[in-house]
Amino acid sequence: MMPSPRSLRTAASNLTHKLLYGHVADLRPMPTEMVDDGPKRSVYRYRPPEGVVPAGPPVLFVPPLAAPARCYDLRRGCSLAEHVVNAGRIGYLLDYGPIGFADRDLGFEEWVGEVLPGAIRAVSRDSGGQPVQLVGWCLGGIFALLAAAADPDLPIASIAAIATPVDVREIRLAAPLRPLARLTRGTEVDLLSVLLGGVPRPVVRRAYQLAGFDKYVLRPYKVMTNLDNTEFLAQIEAVDNFTNTMLAYPGRTARQVYRALLRDNALAEDGIDVGGRRADLGRIRVPVLAIAGRGDALAPVPSVHPLTHLLAAAPQVRFETAPGGHLGVLTGRSARTSTWEHLDRWLDEGTVRHGIRPQRRLPATV
Repeated sequence: MMPSPRSLRTAASNLTHKLLYGHVADLRPMPTEMVDDGPKRSVYRYRPPEGVVPAGPPVLFVPPLAAPARCYDLRRGCSLAEHVVNAGRIGYLLDYGPIGFADRDLGFEEWVGEVLPGAIRAVSRDSGGQPVQLVGWCLGGIFALLAAAADPDLPIASIAAIATPVDVREIRLAAPLRPLARLTRGTEVDLLSVLLGGVPRPVVRRAYQLAGFDKYVLRPYKVMTNLDNTEFLAQIEAVDNFTNTMLAYPGRTARQVYRALLRDNALAEDGIDVGGRRADLGRIRVPVLAIAGRGDALAPVPSVHPLTHLLAAAPQVRFETAPGGHLGVLTGRSARTSTWEHLDRWLDEGTVRHGIRPQRRLPATV
């Protein structure tokens, strides 16, 4: 079918814009201000739009280690952070900062036992002592769950875990590696950690691309056939920008993820040791929302669904599915009418439970 004159004009406009400015997507990050700066963490508060007075329990976005914190703020118009803040909520972001060779000895004890709890307390303090609603994607969701399991006294109102696998037996991509893990007992990861200080950025980036290999290979063709689709081109650019800024995995954390999650399937079994405390998902006592992507190869639906029975002590566990792959379920073009709507209802229920209280920062010494 021949393209219409309108399609040709739009395609020409997109190509011209890309030639003149280098991109079609609006990649400006949402404006923030720092509210806490501790070891291996910076906590930022998103500035609300003019005329909006945010209220209700604060929302803290918890990113995975290897992914840039911008996973929640991919591009304007398709930014979960933008959506949450524009809805009148108090939004915060945890940023681990640059991760390099010097961080090779950091593990779950630091990230789950110190960094994330410190961020949660800082957000609660900044919002007048309110409990915090955590939103975690991928390993960020695992960190949020483990922090709640390890320390029930943390001021957590609820957890939303998006694309968070807890049973690796259901991940087909991991199946070829499990016999190797049992055979070597993690030796190859130990060697990689010693030589390189962790899993390097190019390896992490390539692994993410290979998880969606079919889409990655067919992308040039899809770009050429969608030159008149500005939203499609903007999303491609935003995803490229995201993957090009992937971070490294610290060596000790890589070993722990490999052994506990891949080899021992500890999340689905008896939990993980975090600084001398046993973080068992069955000890979590806050409401949990789990969302799985129906096209997600890294966290397929069967690997996320076990949360519905593992969280035995949680007062409420809700499981939802949405279209999209591993990143797409969080911030793809269809996420606005699926994942984000599930999350909106969840956060609204949190506001009902805890009340509508305007932001009132407590002194830092509290």
